Amino acid sequence: MTGNFRRALRQAMTVARRDFIATVFTPTFLLFLLSPMFTILFGAAGGFGASSMAQGAADRARIVVIAAPDQAAAIVATDRQLRQVFGHGDIPPPLDVVTPSGDPAAQARARVLGRDGDVDAALYGPLERPTIVYGGGGRNEADYLAGLAEQTMRAQKLGSTAPLSTPAKIKIVRTVVTTSGHNAAALFAVMAIFLLTLFLAGLTMGTMAEERSNKVIEVLAAAVPLESVFFGKLIGMFGVALLFVGFWGTVASQVTSILPTGMAAALAGVAPAVGKPVFALLFLAYFVMSYLLIGAVYLILGAQASTQRELQLMALPMTVVQMANVGMSTAAAGRPGSTIAWIAEIFPFSSPMAMAAHAANSSALWPHAVAILWQLLWVSLVISLGARWFRRGVLKSGEGPRRKRKQPQPASS
Repeated sequence: MTGNFRRALRQAMTVARRDFIATVFTPTFLLFLLSPMFTILFGAAGGFGASSMAQGAADRARIVVIAAPDQAAAIVATDRQLRQVFGHGDIPPPLDVVTPSGDPAAQARARVLGRDGDVDAALYGPLERPTIVYGGGGRNEADYLAGLAEQTMRAQKLGSTAPLSTPAKIKIVRTVVTTSGHNAAALFAVMAIFLLTLFLAGLTMGTMAEERSNKVIEVLAAAVPLESVFFGKLIGMFGVALLFVGFWGTVASQVTSILPTGMAAALAGVAPAVGKPVFALLFLAYFVMSYLLIGAVYLILGAQASTQRELQLMALPMTVVQMANVGMSTAAAGRPGSTIAWIAEIFPFSSPMAMAAHAANSSALWPHAVAILWQLLWVSLVISLGARWFRRGVLKSGEGPRRKRKQPQPASS
């Protein structure tokens, strides 16, 4: 038994080494390895374009107060004080105070409906009973103008628009990560495991379907048992996945050193409850479990498909199941200890993601020992069953060879 196991393991490692080298040492793998960078660059370019358009629209936007010249100074002073309250938040568009000419109502409507000014809202009439007209997206600006009229009237009754208090502002640095910081780390863990597993496990399906179409799998099946082919392919693609994760993990660990100070400080508030070193080890362990589970399933599906169309049809249900798993795990990340969190942590295909979120939300370590043993049980079960279904899919020989029936001998005369 030991000799057979060693021989099967040696054959599986031969297939794994063959798949690893055939995948990694190609120009295509370099494009695959750098594909997230292209995605980030395209996303950044699109985001920059959208931001530029939004910033251009914001620069052109205005709010208008149509008031007599003797009220302009008080309105401008009050507007300046109110904008200090907003700080760097949702600051209203710049204010223009214009002198009424003819019909103030028509003047205000012309400002809002005109094509030149991009005016979101306009106020006219006495400040005691002002009338505000605004466009479709100017409800907040109209509320601001109403508050501006109110505060200007109060300042006029006090007889001065000068500030009555001088605050002292002291910035302190928070050293304790908040619950929202843990939740953010949990959500990051869920999405990272999901995207990595979906991205890398799908590679096993495509590789399997390609080798079925060009008859390579038949050569391998003739050389070694199909169970060893299954294990070897899973191990080989797992090595590719570890190389991919190691490369991008190293890049991500150095990103914070080149980020702007404000963004780096915001990321410092996102941290797991178990600590970053322990969390990194648990994240790697749960990624391994998720990859082996999903990779084995994808490898089985790739063995069943004879054409690219069949491959796509088989991948669709698995993608839907994966989306359901990430939905449960995301809910678990936001509501630790809830019923949905327990379900996600127990269900084998969502357990790696949900338990990674658990590590970010709770400092207890014993649940992870239980979870890893539970997931190892399911990995063993899926791989053992997967090897049989893999054989059935590749050679259609799941029932074993049929023995030939003896033909009845003719009776001797």
